[in-house]
Amino acid sequence: MKKILIIGVSSFIGNALYKELHSFFDTYGTYCSENTEYELNQKFYQYDMELEDVSILLDNLKPTYIIASLRGNFNSQLDAHQRLIQWVSTHDSKLIFLSSANVFDTFSNYPSYEFDKTFSESVYGRFKIKIENALMRIPTKKYVIARIPMIFGASSPRIVQIKNAYKFKAAIEVFPNVIINATTISKLTQQLHYIINHDLHGIFHLGSTDLIHHYDLIKDICKELNIIDPIYKQVYDANEDRYLAVLPKDNLLPTHLQLTIEDVINQVLLNK
Repeated sequence: MKKILIIGVSSFIGNALYKELHSFFDTYGTYCSENTEYELNQKFYQYDMELEDVSILLDNLKPTYIIASLRGNFNSQLDAHQRLIQWVSTHDSKLIFLSSANVFDTFSNYPSYEFDKTFSESVYGRFKIKIENALMRIPTKKYVIARIPMIFGASSPRIVQIKNAYKFKAAIEVFPNVIINATTISKLTQQLHYIINHDLHGIFHLGSTDLIHHYDLIKDICKELNIIDPIYKQVYDANEDRYLAVLPKDNLLPTHLQLTIEDVINQVLLNK
């Protein structure tokens, strides 16, 4: 049985991945926060990337797959990922790195595909590119780069934020001239499950196959949530439409694992 270690199991994505994978694989996780729920799970290990070397845990567990879902200080994350990359390059293991559409946030005139050149003006985007570039220096069979757009779903932070803004009569921030694709947490975990199960490698764009303006998507989601007369704060960061979308083309997953913007909207009321 494949042994999986999720670095950052207490994160939103990490926790959802554990729920998806633990019934099928020998799955472990690391957490940083003080939480008795995590302490009671004998497959969870406390790990502070700013104080500890993850290599010790890796040497003991010897995972066949490592999923990096870290949050926190960028410099500490870079160091932790360098150690993960060094470890998988010398062991029978593969690293799944959860990247972002922001690695393309400088290219505003068109959506981006798997083998397009990355270029970012944001601190977050450049941080993700550094880790991607480090991964690409080792054999392709040793890694998966999963570029992910905005994530929605009934319990996702973005939906919680929208609900809270409405509850407290605050404005919901929208970007009328930004064209995006999106995904749901349930579909994302299914896609990563498939990638692991079939030993795939390389770069994957795990977002919807179609596009929408960010403002229109949030309006449709508010309608689905039965939010009446929401307050919108329209933010214009450019004079014309710009794209921030990672479309799948070369590394397509099976049809049942693809999704559309309509699927994203329909998922905001479904707990899974």
